[in-house]
Amino acid sequence: MYLIQKYLFLFSVFLSNHAFAEAGHDKETITGAGAHFAWVIFDSLKPELEQSSGKKLQLFGKNSDLGMGCNAGIKLAKQSTHDHQTFGFTCCLLSDDELKKEKLIIYPLAEEPIMILVNKNNPVTNLSTQQVRAIFSGKTTNWKDVGGWDKAIVVVARLHCKNRPGHWKTILPSAEHFVKKRLNASSAKEMVKLISDFDTAFGHIGSTWEFGKESRVKAITVDNIEASAANLKNKTYPFHRRLSAVTSLNPSPGVLATIHQVQHGKSFEAVAKKFNLLPLNTPNKD
Repeated sequence: MYLIQKYLFLFSVFLSNHAFAEAGHDKETITGAGAHFAWVIFDSLKPELEQSSGKKLQLFGKNSDLGMGCNAGIKLAKQSTHDHQTFGFTCCLLSDDELKKEKLIIYPLAEEPIMILVNKNNPVTNLSTQQVRAIFSGKTTNWKDVGGWDKAIVVVARLHCKNRPGHWKTILPSAEHFVKKRLNASSAKEMVKLISDFDTAFGHIGSTWEFGKESRVKAITVDNIEASAANLKNKTYPFHRRLSAVTSLNPSPGVLATIHQVQHGKSFEAVAKKFNLLPLNTPNKD
């Protein structure tokens, strides 16, 4: 059964990547791709964005399990031409040096809280910032040391974009600081599955992830503070990352209109409220 599931997954990856490679090669289509957590924003506003740009919008990145991450978004953005209008979206900061080297323009959209996750069966509901870091670093290895049951902690991490600032580096500054004996999730979807499968698991994920009614994971508070936009704004919640759009140095008017509508359109306020995002731009008054 496992081999069949693996084959079906790989086949779906092939089909999705083929569709991605073939998408958007006409003047009436804009293609966007990248990290799931920024994909959510564009997908939520898709009808409005198509009206704003006057173009059909094709988006890739749902569930972040088909190779669609920050690097895919950057790669696609660089492929933009007059007949192939493209842009990307990322969940990590890009340094000025990288932007210059890759010849890119970045457009900040929102700050996203990084939630700390445990299995729903876990009695722990709050940890201090120091306790979170101690678990991820391997200094704390048993739940009893943080007020939980006497069971070993299973650390799950997704340390993507290791050379970029921000994101999970607000927890620990580099991959080398994370405990070596850990489970490395290849995607956010796998992160949720692993924490669902192991009642002693401990992980992290962005606030735009939708778990579903049957989810077996829960987000805990940190220093008794929820992962929310309000607490990012008042700087009391410690873990977060930046969601952005990215383009080539010569983006088309349609691409610019799409991104500008997200940055300054009033509809983004509802999306931000739903997913606990802190918008980084001022909405238009009209």
